[in-house]
Amino acid sequence: MNTRFEALLALLALAAGTGAAAGAPPPWSYSGATGPAHWGSEDPAWAACANGHEQSPIDIGNAQRQDLPAIEFDYHPVPLAVTDTGFTMQVNVPAGSGGISVGGERYELVQFHFHRPSEERIRGRRYALVAHLVHKNAKGEIAVVAVLIQRAKGRQNPLMKQMFDNFPAGKGEQKLAGATLDPMQLLPRARGYYTFEGSLTIPPCSEGVRWFVLRQPLPAQSGQIAQFAVRYPDNARPTQPLNGRRIAQTRN
Repeated sequence: MNTRFEALLALLALAAGTGAAAGAPPPWSYSGATGPAHWGSEDPAWAACANGHEQSPIDIGNAQRQDLPAIEFDYHPVPLAVTDTGFTMQVNVPAGSGGISVGGERYELVQFHFHRPSEERIRGRRYALVAHLVHKNAKGEIAVVAVLIQRAKGRQNPLMKQMFDNFPAGKGEQKLAGATLDPMQLLPRARGYYTFEGSLTIPPCSEGVRWFVLRQPLPAQSGQIAQFAVRYPDNARPTQPLNGRRIAQTRN
């Protein structure tokens, strides 16, 4: 089984909220004895968390401007069904709900979820939240679009309002019959990006993941961010060494 396919299986397992027996604590967490510093030693299958050379997230600093292809987004509305996985709030996307095309490569949207604060840093700066939109192509390869989210007065994001107002009471899924979410509402107007090779930001930290971090942040009200913080005050992995990786960015 190749690394990228393993990565997809890990993402699907997270979507289902698997990995721990009912009522038991998760096998990993974001703090303490099962926190990020210990992931690599908790399970042999997670060795990349400690020993990998292309780990995510990263602090994006000196990026090289290049003539990169635009990301073509064609997301379609999806059912309003929010899952508390025990690690984040997530929306699992039905097949046929659209995706992205980059330089002739097609990736279908699988799910999207949030981290607080942003896992990615831009020249040392972290944002209030980040949305990770997870995709796969026909070969099972993973591409993640990261949308940085910053506090802004009077700017309520419609998708976040629908989703955050319908969090499940506990771990599991909450559905609102007949309602839909439009993932296009999670995108800023300008869609230039940084790109690099990285990994999952959760165990098993599998590498071979293609990352696109949109350069323009998305505004959201402090109240919306606070709604997420009540449930997940800190679910962000610390940034990882670049290890000589090059970061490219679009010219505009």
